[in-house]
This record gives sequence, C-alpha cells and structure tokens, in this order.
Amino acid sequence: MDLHKKVPNFTLKTDEEKTVSLADYAGKPVVLFFYPRANTPGCTIEACGFRDAFKKLQAAGVVVLGISRDTPRAQAKFRAKYNLPYTLLADDEEAVCKLFDVLKEKNMYGKKVWGIVRSTFVIGPDRTLLHVFANVKPEGHAEEVLALIEEWKRE
Repeated sequence: MDLHKKVPNFTLKTDEEKTVSLADYAGKPVVLFFYPRANTPGCTIEACGFRDAFKKLQAAGVVVLGISRDTPRAQAKFRAKYNLPYTLLADDEEAVCKLFDVLKEKNMYGKKVWGIVRSTFVIGPDRTLLHVFANVKPEGHAEEVLALIEEWKRE
C-alpha cells in the first residue's frame, strides 16, 4: 500500500456481526490498526491504549478500527472484556490483511508461522493513505498516533 494513494474499499464483519465498509467512513479520517490476535498480551496493551486515547481521537474527528484474523465472536469477547469503545473488524479470511500486506512469516518459539505484523494505517477523509506505522510496539502506540493527528490539526 503506497502513501498518498487511494485505499481500496473493503468490507468486513464487525464484532457485532454487522457488515461495514471503509466507504462507510467517507469524510472522516480512519485509524486502522492491525493486531495479531485478540486477548494476547501485546494486543491487549495496544487495544487498551487506543481505548484510553479514544476520547481525544474522537474529539479530533478520527474513526478508530481494530482489525485481526479473529472471528466476530472472538472480537466481541475481546471488546467486552476490555470495554473497548471502538469497532473491531474480523478479517478471518485474511483478505484485508493481504490488501495491506501485513501478513508475514514470523518465528514463534522456533517454529515458522504466518501472522499479522502489528501495523497501523492512517487513512484520510478521502481514503488516501496518509501514514503507516510498521512493526509497532504496543506500549505507547496510541499516544504516538494521537500525537501525529494533533500535529496535523495544528498545521
């Protein structure tokens, strides 16, 4: 996915089993963060960071969407357990993960596996890709995204 290019529309199920498309958020900037798996330590830290920064992101007019390969049901449990105020998307068929090229071979306890590399994409109101955070560290990431958005608001 190239910076300053239009992000193709996609449609996925939410944690509430509803269908949403990126086009549904036209006119608003979108923070789309990919995480490997619901209810794992790093993903919980990252998701809760976005939860804690959510009011400020919302005040800046930003839509926050979390996405992983989990099922809608697993996403719903994760969202409820940690009181996440934003929508989680279930990409259990990996179509959007492939679109954003976040699936990579990883080494898990000496075994090679394919998984999501934690990444965040900031998409403009016109669906233009504005910024990519690759190989994200969960601690403090939401604040990093918020700082970028606030910097843009000042310009």
